[in-house]
Amino acid sequence: MKFSFLPKEAKFFDLFERATENALMAARQLKELMDTYDNVQERVRLITEREHEGDFITHYIMDQLNTTFITPFDREDIHHLASAMDDVVDNIERAADATQVYRVMEPTAEARMLADTILRSTEVLHMAMPLLRDRPNMKRILEHCIEINRLENEADRVHRGALVSLFANPRDAVDVLRWWDIYETLESTTDRCEDVADVLQAMVLKHS
Repeated sequence: MKFSFLPKEAKFFDLFERATENALMAARQLKELMDTYDNVQERVRLITEREHEGDFITHYIMDQLNTTFITPFDREDIHHLASAMDDVVDNIERAADATQVYRVMEPTAEARMLADTILRSTEVLHMAMPLLRDRPNMKRILEHCIEINRLENEADRVHRGALVSLFANPRDAVDVLRWWDIYETLESTTDRCEDVADVLQAMVLKHS
């Protein structure tokens, strides 16, 4: 990443957008993992690379906060936004890694549905983030925040249905624990997307 020749203030916008692009790439890889479920070790490795990239971006943002006198938004908001985006990718990586740890033979339909909702959520975040640059039209971000909230509610319904099905037809205790954890991690990833939307909404209301 080469940001050294950009104005200090512009760096934050580029980093925010790089973070959402990285989250989107990780979500696409998770969706592909769940849909195809082949070459699992390599697919998980690629998602882990995205998690490492997310850590790098987050650390870079924090470093810029410590060295930049004037920032485009409140320092606290920038910190919260960077941390929230990092949490999204962390959760995606955690869900992918769980398929290896638990030796999943094949993802369930509900797991695939949750991965699809995660992908759609990151797509919305990817559309919303560049609007931070456009102060006169920042309120357009609120429409994307509403959609993120709708997708999180959708994930809640899928998650609940998955748990009902899991306990209605338990095969063994290990299987229940395995899928309980995977479902919880997938659903919490949509919660983390909603956290990003909440930070964006607060920034819009504060500055528009």
